Parts: sequence; structure tokens; C-alpha cells
Amino acid sequence: MTAARPIENPGESVLELRDVHAAYGRIQALKGVALEVRSGEIVSLIGANGAGKSTTLRAISGLLRPRQGEILFHGQPIHRQRPEAIVALGIGHVPEGRRIFPALTVAENLDIGAYLVRDRRLILARKEQVFAMFPRLAERRSQGGGTLSGGEQQMLAIGRALMRDPELLLLDEPTMGLAPVLVDSIFEVVVNLNRAGKTILLVEQNAWQALRIAHRAYVLETGSITLQGPAAALADNPSVRASYLGGG
Repeated sequence: MTAARPIENPGESVLELRDVHAAYGRIQALKGVALEVRSGEIVSLIGANGAGKSTTLRAISGLLRPRQGEILFHGQPIHRQRPEAIVALGIGHVPEGRRIFPALTVAENLDIGAYLVRDRRLILARKEQVFAMFPRLAERRSQGGGTLSGGEQQMLAIGRALMRDPELLLLDEPTMGLAPVLVDSIFEVVVNLNRAGKTILLVEQNAWQALRIAHRAYVLETGSITLQGPAAALADNPSVRASYLGGG
């Protein structure tokens, strides 16, 4: 599998979380999370189930408002903005579980991803770019989303997010439930998107693969960041290897 391109001098800060706390009712999900994603990076966020990884992405995309702290996009606070305003700024979110519209066709699902785009020619051009990236979707453009395989639905979810041409892409468990051969394909897509200029924050249960393709990474445990650094260094960290890489 192709690794992410090396970055000798990362660009400016695209995303920054400062002391972010979030909760679902009385359940404290995030406890002072602080992280940064710089232009051109793939940053992986790894941790056990329930650690707060998906909650972190939900807070960034405006689906959950933090109770404390700041979320900055290019230095500007976004943590009080509505989700559609955050999308318009250039942040795309591919949620866990894909969340496609099963009753709509592949093409209609992609059109929904471009709901803020007014230029019809631009929509058609981006749709063809998605079909070029995912030929299976091109073959099934008139097929209902609910009839696609799990891997095809994941391709559709990613393609839908790309219809807005986001600067920052949030990917939540993109390989969950997929066959091993499709897992490799999805990671290859992530690397290729990064090589094409996308900045990516990746939440992924497959920690070994996530660290392999990332430039930097954070470890999240019970709502708090416990480790951070270059992805290769974390992959060699004994505690990370024992907890998330099978001890190998």
C-alpha cells in the first residue's frame, strides 16, 4: 500500500482544538481535547471504542456543540456555528456508518453532497471526478444506494463529501465492516486524496493501517489525548503496540 507523501515543512494550521470538552447529557465524552491538523497532513486519531473519537469529529463538524474550549479553522472559531456553515467553510465529514440515503440513486446521493453548489456544470464535473475515482459507482449511478455493497456504500459516502471539494476531510471509521481487500482500497483512496492536496483527519479502528499512512497521530483514551507525535514513532511506542497493534 502506498504511504502518505513525506512532509518536510507542514503548512499552516488548518484545524485546532483547544481544551475541548463535550458531553451527551451527563456523560462526559471529551475532557480537554487539544489537537492540531496542518495543511497537507494526514493526521490519525486512534483509540478504543468509546474513547471519544467520533465525538471529536462531531464537535468539529458542528453536530455536537462543545461545553468548553475552542475549535478553530484557519484561526477562526467555528465551535458555535451550524453544521451547514461549517460545510460551507470547507470541512467535509464522512460519518461512521456511511449514512447514505438508501432510497436515492448513487447519482442523487452525490447531488445531495453538492447542495450548496449553485453551478450545475461544476456539479457535473465533480460527479465525473467521483466516478473516475470510483468506477464501481459509475457503473451503478442509477442504482439505489441501499442496494450497494458495504464497500460501495463507503465509496459513495466519501464521494458525497467530495462533491463540495472540501479543504479538510474528516473520515470516521471508513473501513469498518469491510472485507480486507476493500480495506486496502479505501486506505489507498485516502492516500491518493492527500497526494491530490486534501488535508485529512482520520478516525480509524485499524490502528496499524492508520499509523502507516498518517504523518502524525493522537491517541485518545476515555475522552483525553494521552499520546501524540509522528505516526511512525507512535507505531513503535510499546504502549501503543500493546494496546492497539496487537503487541506485534
